[in-house]
Amino acid sequence: MNTKVAILQHRLLHYRVDFFQRLHDELARHGVELMLVHGQASAAEAVRKDEGHLPWATRVRNRFLGVAGKDLIWQPLPPSARDADLCVMIQENRVLSNYPLILRRRLAGAGAPPLAFWGHGRNFQTTAPSGWRERWKSLMLRQVDWWFAYTSMTVDHLRASGFAADRISNLNNAIDVSAFRRQIEAVPEAELARWRTELGLGDGQRIAVFCGSMYPEKKLDLLLAAADRIRAALPDFHLLMIGDGPGAAEVRAAAASRPWLHVLGVRKGADKAALFRLACVQLNPGLVGLHVLDAFSAGLPMITTARALHSPEIAYLQGGTTGLVIDDERPEVYADAVTALMRDEARLQAMRSACLEAAGRYTLDNMVSNFARGVLDCLDRHGRRVRRPA
Repeated sequence: MNTKVAILQHRLLHYRVDFFQRLHDELARHGVELMLVHGQASAAEAVRKDEGHLPWATRVRNRFLGVAGKDLIWQPLPPSARDADLCVMIQENRVLSNYPLILRRRLAGAGAPPLAFWGHGRNFQTTAPSGWRERWKSLMLRQVDWWFAYTSMTVDHLRASGFAADRISNLNNAIDVSAFRRQIEAVPEAELARWRTELGLGDGQRIAVFCGSMYPEKKLDLLLAAADRIRAALPDFHLLMIGDGPGAAEVRAAAASRPWLHVLGVRKGADKAALFRLACVQLNPGLVGLHVLDAFSAGLPMITTARALHSPEIAYLQGGTTGLVIDDERPEVYADAVTALMRDEARLQAMRSACLEAAGRYTLDNMVSNFARGVLDCLDRHGRRVRRPA
């Protein structure tokens, strides 16, 4: 009989489908059966239409309780998962069904199957880092046997909180950007020429791109104020803005009097690849998340600010190597840093090469390998793996 590992997700997001399929196949090579248990979105989440499907996954029906604007979740554990040799839970305070599993593990003693958390460790985007939610999360993070950490920032937080380093797997959270990289490499010169004509761009002009949802945490005011200063210093500067969101109206209003500011809406596939090919840097003074991998794939250094409410993937951005992390939110300081970089062709090209190298490190394949290695290490440590005969 194979060793069984259960991963509990309150819903299956579409961008995780490929990851779980690859992890399923990788663990099977080692005689480990992966059981994915997931429920469905809450009413508030359902409008995003971002759920995926896997035919071998086990779907259960979640129950939701709205309290103080938050959806508390109860996800039932199916009988087929109760004998799992390892159970991996998503680390979220609001998942009430995690707590009985933790209590059962604490009461069962050393011989019981281990429990693990998969998560950030803390909310990197909270405006109340000392609030009760974060204090509770800090207390609970030590109640499991193993941790699957998103990035090195999570690892650092866990170690500082007293969790043993040899029971932490750093996943280097990723999505598959290989298709985007292939699209970038395949953009024909005729398509680039078409975009240059359409946008009024000349050859050799200094072009930056912003790509992402447009909302306050992206610091659009800072971006626009800095862009005015960059344009004053570099008369051939253009900024391509890809995306949409509640801040898009403000950006479109600014573009009406700035012919060098191009608001392009949501772009995907070949269009997005061509626009990234035109640029030499990505400007993102606000929140940085997984989209940093798109920048790396295109060889674009990203310029952000240190005090934005970043996701853990900011750990991938090495200031001075794959981008700039500016510890000052005055537009003139941000603009001066961007201007200096765009003028220094040798430094810019070195950063672009470093970005492409980083793209090869933070891949979905590597994340799958890191997760699988952590599962096997945890199982071995607790004597839960049934090894196949040689």
